[in-house]
Amino acid sequence: MSEAQYPIQLAARLTGLSAHVIRIWEQRYRAVEPQRTPTRRRLYSPGEIERLKLLRDVTLAGYSIGQVAQLPTDKLGGLVAASASLQARLERSLTEAPAAGAFLDKCLAAIKSLDAQVLEDALKRGATALGALGLLQRVLAPLVQAIGDRWRDGTLTSAHEHFASAAIRAFLGNAAKPFGALDAAPVLVVATPAGQVHELGALLVGATAANLGWQVTYLGASLPAAEIAGAARQRRARAVALSLVYPEDDPRLEGEVTLLRASLPAEVKLLAGGRAMPVYRDALERVGALPIENLAQLGSTLDQLRKPQRKANR
Repeated sequence: MSEAQYPIQLAARLTGLSAHVIRIWEQRYRAVEPQRTPTRRRLYSPGEIERLKLLRDVTLAGYSIGQVAQLPTDKLGGLVAASASLQARLERSLTEAPAAGAFLDKCLAAIKSLDAQVLEDALKRGATALGALGLLQRVLAPLVQAIGDRWRDGTLTSAHEHFASAAIRAFLGNAAKPFGALDAAPVLVVATPAGQVHELGALLVGATAANLGWQVTYLGASLPAAEIAGAARQRRARAVALSLVYPEDDPRLEGEVTLLRASLPAEVKLLAGGRAMPVYRDALERVGALPIENLAQLGSTLDQLRKPQRKANR
């Protein structure tokens, strides 16, 4: 017993584990086998303290105690080292990753100066560095928000907004050409309803869906409900996505979405997102539209809509 030195409370302090956890790991998994005093008090050797520390680190890295409790101590050390190396690589990659903010700033500067070439170059570099979906979610979505903010406070004019829309539409159209959807892919119709005059959000919705393998029928801005429904029926769309950006106080919008929902087949899902969406949320939910908060949620919703529907039991 000369090597056994540490009672359980001291072992708990040295390892960062609770005494309860140490007992469970011993009794249930036989992770350690402490010696006992004549009064049955546990005593842990320096080697067992080290083993408990390694088990703690391995479980924090994601392994279950049941997976690792019986591994030799040197194997535990190897797992800890491998986990630490992986974590370091992940942290290094995050540190070294190009900052999306830099591309955003370049795009805004290009829009202010109405420089189409600089804007296209910034978007191309962003797509290379961040990937298509990274560009959409980390650069273009905040860019659209920033353009809207600056248009409202007078920093940018309607001409800047139209310039940005045209340039981004052209860029996204060219970027999507090599990745055309399969003929069997589901169809998404994208538009803004009548009265909603800003289309940048709708462009991002269409590009996101295209990158996820959907066939996208893009209709543009301020289209009456009957026209959107007609296009959806003609294309046999699985879903219709509306972008709501401006204005935020249109009394006609509830009637438009109500008419659109009534004109669509029951199985066609109606999605609605954009900066102004929260203002109209009650009206959207009354007609059964799915509110979409951001592009990440749009992606997960589209993925869910692609899953085969279970047929009812007969």
